[in-house]
Amino acid sequence: MDNVNVLLEPIRASLHQVGAFLPRVVLAIAILIAGWLIAKAVRFALVKTLRAINFNVITDKAGIDTFLRQGGGDIDTIRVLGALAYWLVILAAVMIAFNSLDLAYVTDLVGRVVLFVPRVMVAVVILVFGAYFARFVSGALSAYLKAIGAGEAALLGRLSLYAIMAFVILIALDQLGLGEILRQTFLIVVAAIALGLAIAFGLGGQRRAAELIERWTKLRADRQESGTRTKSVL
Repeated sequence: MDNVNVLLEPIRASLHQVGAFLPRVVLAIAILIAGWLIAKAVRFALVKTLRAINFNVITDKAGIDTFLRQGGGDIDTIRVLGALAYWLVILAAVMIAFNSLDLAYVTDLVGRVVLFVPRVMVAVVILVFGAYFARFVSGALSAYLKAIGAGEAALLGRLSLYAIMAFVILIALDQLGLGEILRQTFLIVVAAIALGLAIAFGLGGQRRAAELIERWTKLRADRQESGTRTKSVL
């Protein structure tokens, strides 16, 4: 009988652990299902709200929707924001579910992704309003220059568009936490260009420098020879 109890003890311990862990699994599944339903509701509400306030008009005039549709898909900025909101809620539910299972490492990893998604949403909004503002300024500047009869009005308007968009993209990347990396890359590129130009001018100027040195040496020699002849005549 004692031998039987010894053999059954590991099985009892395993069943006890399963019995203690099973409610957590059920709770995690319930959290995931509830999170999925909430995510769908949040996406639906966000898309409807943005279309109700005519946010799609701004994104279309900003040119963001045209850029997204160039790949051939039927997608716009509002759907992108809706999808980001959907996955934000899903990931939050996954984080809570893993936390209920005492999986701290996975919870921390998912939590970092959850904190990153709102940054992406803010960056998208910055790009939308920045592109809209850039196109507005470009059109207004081009119209004003044409009205006063200035030349190259379209070129100057396009240059202003590119300048503002570059600034907006830098702000969006900084929102994503990539600003420092971008600044370091920019400095490296500028240094490389400066070094390349210096080498190019240095190699290209060797010949010119040699000609100048040769001319200066010849002129000095001629002056010395002329001075010598003058002394000999005297």
